[in-house]
Amino acid sequence: MLNIDRDLGRFRDIVKGRVRRDLRKYMSSGELIGRKGKETVSIPLPQIGIPRLRYGENKQGVGQGDGDGEGAGEGQEAGDQPGEHALEVELSLEELAEILAEELELPKIQPKGQKNAASDKARYTGITRQGPESLRHFKRTWRQALRRTVSAGDWDPKRPVIIPIKDDKRYRSFEVQKRPRSAAVVIYMMDVSGSMGQEQKEIVRSEAFWIDTWLRHNYDDVETRFVIHDAVAREVDRDTFFRVRESGGTLISSAYKLCLEILTKGFPVSDWNIYPFHFSDGDNWSQSDTRQCVDLLGESLIPMCNQFSYAQVDSQYGSGQFIKDLHEAFGKDERVGLSRIPSREGIMDSIRELLGRGR
Repeated sequence: MLNIDRDLGRFRDIVKGRVRRDLRKYMSSGELIGRKGKETVSIPLPQIGIPRLRYGENKQGVGQGDGDGEGAGEGQEAGDQPGEHALEVELSLEELAEILAEELELPKIQPKGQKNAASDKARYTGITRQGPESLRHFKRTWRQALRRTVSAGDWDPKRPVIIPIKDDKRYRSFEVQKRPRSAAVVIYMMDVSGSMGQEQKEIVRSEAFWIDTWLRHNYDDVETRFVIHDAVAREVDRDTFFRVRESGGTLISSAYKLCLEILTKGFPVSDWNIYPFHFSDGDNWSQSDTRQCVDLLGESLIPMCNQFSYAQVDSQYGSGQFIKDLHEAFGKDERVGLSRIPSREGIMDSIRELLGRGR
């Protein structure tokens, strides 16, 4: 059993090393998102070879080198040998977050507050003579029954039967303690106007997956909200957020106003760590609306947040002006994270820019 555990540990180390090496590929492809379970992610690793046993005379020794027999090349006729198969292994979201932190050198987040609605945790504090049968301490009960039997002179080594009576029974005692839980709310906002195409939305989907993985690694409770906007903003569910296609103009201030409304109504700053993320191609309707956005951020949203993050996805239709305006207004503010995503390959760098502050 020890050898099996050791070999399993070595194999998982190999898996983590391969994921770490190819992390940029996984982040840009988005293939892990569809493989995500509740607590784990299924990862295809076609590069890891599985040892094979071959029966019969072995003239070349044990090995796993390239074969030189018939059917080895391309374009051969159908054969009777198995093909190459991808090996799928599961990593927990915790393990994936640790790999992300190591590769991107992300600092551990220190939550600024704790949620009032703490969870109850039972803590066993001692042994009592009364209690429910579900909490009976069998070892203590048996020991007490044995002690009573021996002291009464009823112990028979040839017939070592111990029958506990009521006075022998011992029970675990416990007390319920309130355990504060650190909580975070993440509000994803996305421009869904005509200039944001399917490719841009896939980039946002991938980046949001990794952001979620990291924040859930740092907090006990994470709530997510989704806001889409063109000229008007509305709150939607996760599936709609990534699939909807709108058209028309873009008023970014509508998203910030709705975000502020959601936070004000349901997430007190004293209890929640707040992370709004906004994704757009940077093509706002007018400079007057951009000035309104800057005012909303500076006067209301940013003071409420651990960090406000804006990621601009390049689009052939977008002007890209909005990130320049935010740089001018908040470029030196530690509470504001700004990044530009030129393509899928830029997701890893964008996350490093947004999450590397440890706020």
